[in-house]
Amino acid sequence: MDRLVAAWRRERPDLDVEPLEVLSRVSRLARHLDRARRLAFAERDLEPWEFDVLTALRRAGDPYQLSPGQLLTQTLVTSGTMTNRIDRLAKKGLVERLPDPSDRRGVLVRLTGAGQRQADEALARLLEQERALLGDLTAGQRRELAALLRVLTAPFDNIPI
Repeated sequence: MDRLVAAWRRERPDLDVEPLEVLSRVSRLARHLDRARRLAFAERDLEPWEFDVLTALRRAGDPYQLSPGQLLTQTLVTSGTMTNRIDRLAKKGLVERLPDPSDRRGVLVRLTGAGQRQADEALARLLEQERALLGDLTAGQRRELAALLRVLTAPFDNIPI
């Protein structure tokens, strides 16, 4: 990255290439993180989208269930996509559909015991992979980086800083 930035500074001194120093590194890191995620999930025979749905349910706490609408909000996919994902996870025995006791027409999606184990084991493996990516940073540097990234991403995530 340093060579790339230096080359652009040499070739286009009229441009401020400072964003490349940060965002090109973020982009490269995202590719490494994607590779680490895929490896962690493949070891549990999960696709990234499966991990996203299972862990949304796991984070919900006991009894590990959400409505399809709540899952949509947490995973940012369309209704049709979520229906397909729930069907596929149910076929694998990782989730089950239950009638919503508060809405006769509604359903709840609940994590099965097998789904909870998959989510827990995949998360543990993912954290090992991510810890390795952050390995050269001190605890203080990790906290500082997290704070800076929070500021950078807050406008996209609609969260107050």
